Amino acid sequence: MKPTVEIDDKSGFCFGVVTAIRKAEDELAAAGSLYCLGDIVHNGNEVERLERIGLRTITHDGMARLHDVKVLLRAHGEPPSTYALARRNGIEIIDATCPVVLRLQQRIKEAFDTPVDGRRKQIVIYGQRGHAEVLGLVGQTEGTAIVVETVDDIERIDFSSDVYLYSQTTKSIEGFHSMIAAIEERLQAPARLYSFDTICRQVAGRVEHLREFAARHAVVIFVAGAKSSNGKILYNHCREVNARSYQVSDDSGVQASWLANASSIGICGATSTPRRLMEQVRERVYNLLTTEVNG
Repeated sequence: MKPTVEIDDKSGFCFGVVTAIRKAEDELAAAGSLYCLGDIVHNGNEVERLERIGLRTITHDGMARLHDVKVLLRAHGEPPSTYALARRNGIEIIDATCPVVLRLQQRIKEAFDTPVDGRRKQIVIYGQRGHAEVLGLVGQTEGTAIVVETVDDIERIDFSSDVYLYSQTTKSIEGFHSMIAAIEERLQAPARLYSFDTICRQVAGRVEHLREFAARHAVVIFVAGAKSSNGKILYNHCREVNARSYQVSDDSGVQASWLANASSIGICGATSTPRRLMEQVRERVYNLLTTEVNG
């Protein structure tokens, strides 16, 4: 009997990515071309699709050489310096910053702009160093925020001063709580920790669902781009509950050996994974299963 093949109905683009891509497609339909600062989504397949219809991905250095054009800012957000550059060069910004990220930027900037006893607050961000969202958050503090990825990084914190802890929106809740516990253990009285749970619940809520999804299938194929931070986190959760979990960037990566003796196959993906890629993987799985039966 052929195994069942199911695509997870909660996997795929989050609303921030959906909005960014829609704005890009609308502008491309009207003008035929558009610049985007950085990959619009951490999925090479989707970036290539949009580039075929006129999207041009640029770096910050590339943007500095542009004048009087339109540039789309992706969902990850940008630091204030990017907006200042746009004003200097007459660049029209199409701002697709995710509302959740935008609110977080505003909270961090407000905290930074509100000293205590004449001193700047010590702002710490739990996130991936160098990630586009984190760069935008650090930019709200004129580059002074301390970024911590793991508990080992907290050595950079001054434990004799109050700590204001925020999180990149796509980090895990468990990781954030571990960071809180590690910092509290090291604080020197009367210093206090002020922690702000700024994790996107649409993303965080996928973890429990995805673990349940992975556990009920014999084999799991997780679809995500190599650059996706969220993809790495979600795939690891799949692996924790199902050792027969495999990650691919598209259907070409699926191997027939993975499907051997599988009673059911689940296909899922990251918040940066388009639905069509998961559907293409499903078709590839069907073809491999048919070949195996007929072979």
